[in-house]
Amino acid sequence: MHNILIVDDEAAIRQSLKGVLEDEGYKVSLAESGEACLEALKKRPTDVVLLDIWLPGIDGLETLEKIKEAKDSENIPEVIMISGHGTIETAVRATKLGAFDFIEKPLSLEKTLILVKHAAETKKLRGENRDLKRQLQPKSAIVGESIPMKALRQQIALMAPTNGRVLIYGESGSGKELAALAIHSESLRKDSMFVEVNCAAIPEDLIESELFGHRKGSFPGALNDKEGKFHKADGGTLFLDEVGDMQLSLQAKLLRVLQEQEIEPLGANRLIRIDVRVIAATSLDLTARVADGRFRADLFYRLNVLELAVPPLRMRLEDLPMLTERIMDDIGIRIGQPVELDDGALLALARHSWPGNVRELRNVLERAVMMNESPRLTADQVARALPLDAVVRCAAKQTASEEVSTLRRVIAEAERRAILAALSATHGNKLAAAQALGISRAALYQKLSALGLANAGEA
Repeated sequence: MHNILIVDDEAAIRQSLKGVLEDEGYKVSLAESGEACLEALKKRPTDVVLLDIWLPGIDGLETLEKIKEAKDSENIPEVIMISGHGTIETAVRATKLGAFDFIEKPLSLEKTLILVKHAAETKKLRGENRDLKRQLQPKSAIVGESIPMKALRQQIALMAPTNGRVLIYGESGSGKELAALAIHSESLRKDSMFVEVNCAAIPEDLIESELFGHRKGSFPGALNDKEGKFHKADGGTLFLDEVGDMQLSLQAKLLRVLQEQEIEPLGANRLIRIDVRVIAATSLDLTARVADGRFRADLFYRLNVLELAVPPLRMRLEDLPMLTERIMDDIGIRIGQPVELDDGALLALARHSWPGNVRELRNVLERAVMMNESPRLTADQVARALPLDAVVRCAAKQTASEEVSTLRRVIAEAERRAILAALSATHGNKLAAAQALGISRAALYQKLSALGLANAGEA
């Protein structure tokens, strides 16, 4: 049942509208002034407000402005303005302030009921959309507080508001798709589609149709028209995963689309104008592929406007506790019971080199949970789920004091590598290195001293 608030200084109008709306199944409240309206909204959630412009005290437009400025943005109602002396200027101002619609007295009850219904449905859809985004957000969040991940988030925050193309580098399983999704989620296109294409997973003879679409009968098996990924992402973001595996013939067509912002579906006789931000990702060295002729140089420079590198898991092992907690929570929800790791199990994970990165970590944890019925996994149980490695299994049986010492050494080594990489990239400039790592210069000096790297910049 939707809650409606009627705000009018004329008691006859309030009562008349109340009776009509209650007959339609709405729950109706009344207010005779703007001040009373604002007080009523504080006391109870409201879906739609029918608000008269001419009111004693603060008028309807000022009341509308205060409603839309409310701190609790999730519960802001849709507002339909009512006026007996409406002008175009008043209607325009009300719309700019966020009014759902504008109706004049004498009221048409049929039109009023239609507007209230549409406004209530809009409020409901807004809430459902917000809830859906909340459900999706944890799945797409970038997890980690290590120096490399802080630097990654800082770079994403700078890149996202622009419309520039981004080329993401990273090993398989390191989270390139999550980085692309984070860029889209923080961009001006966040309310439009994010469409993904895995260029390595689609057969060569179908990839062109997948990207650009086709018309019925354009090739054997084309029984119906098909909308391509570019068209589907119009106004939003297209993520081309493993773009380095794309065939040269298709690279040329992709280059033309990026240049012209137009696509031509297979079998079509006209071009379709599109507005798409392209984010590409690769686990390959594209500069080497350009050098040996397997990737077009002109396409590389078109894609590589902004460059982002996702660090491998072995370079941010201090994120393991957060990552494993998130993954174990997901697994627990799926199997219907909570599961967790003991400290020894976490150390066993920290000793692994993780060539498959976060994807491999998720697979190992799922395997360990399936192999053991215990809600708390031990070092031995996790070690058995890892790839066969006698050193790992042996190391998993160290004493507790040795485990703590080893974990600290692993984390210190990961920090040392990240700091040295940043100093190398900035040619020893510690201020620039601190900015790249997402920490203050003072924090960088402290870490350099603690790790015995005080003269690393000069070196």
